[in-house]
Amino acid sequence: MHGLYATAGLVLAAILAYRFHHLILAALARFDARNTARIREAIRDRQDRNAHYKHTIRLAEEQVDVITEIAVSDERTGAPVSRFLFAGEMFATREDAEAARQDAILARAREFYVELPAALTRRGKETLK
Repeated sequence: MHGLYATAGLVLAAILAYRFHHLILAALARFDARNTARIREAIRDRQDRNAHYKHTIRLAEEQVDVITEIAVSDERTGAPVSRFLFAGEMFATREDAEAARQDAILARAREFYVELPAALTRRGKETLK
């Protein structure tokens, strides 16, 4: 009886795999594309002297809030207008909000490099070899 259940389970799994093979293969293709892009980026980074700055900026960008578009009524006319909210501050244009966000990203990246010497000295000389 156990063999019958195992066989039925395998047949059911095969049917499901056949039914969803397009989705499964698409997911595997996306995974392979991301992995290939990551490997290519690692190879490029080995040749780029400024790659660590790019990685620091990317990491800081993930840590900074995104810009949110909100609709508020205009102070003069009362008509609804779009405003852009970043870090609790409202901006009239997206460009102004993007500039403030970019400044916050660069400030976060600078903090990393300011704290780096102290972190390296705490690690000790034996780990820097």
